[in-house]
Amino acid sequence: MTPEGVLDIGKTAIQTILLVAGPMLGLSMIVGLIISAFQAMTQINEATLTFLPKIITIFIVMLVAFPWLLDILLGFMTGIWGNIPAYIR
Repeated sequence: MTPEGVLDIGKTAIQTILLVAGPMLGLSMIVGLIISAFQAMTQINEATLTFLPKIITIFIVMLVAFPWLLDILLGFMTGIWGNIPAYIR
C-alpha cells in the first residue's frame, strides 16, 4: 500500500467522523450556549445544569438522524471492505 493510499483512507475516515458527529456536536453546542445565556441572565451558578439538556438533545438528534448516520457509516465501511484487495497490492 502506498503512502498516498493510507492518507486517502485517513482523510476519508476523518471526513466521515466529522459528518457523523457534526450534527450532534453542533446542536449540543447551541443548547449549551442557550443554557449558559440563561444562567448568566438569572445568575444561577450551577455547573451541572447543562448536562441533561445536552444529553437529551444528542439523543433526539441520534434518533431523528439515525437512518442517515447509518447510511454514511455503512457506505464508508463498504468502501473500505470492498477495496481490501486493492489495498493489499
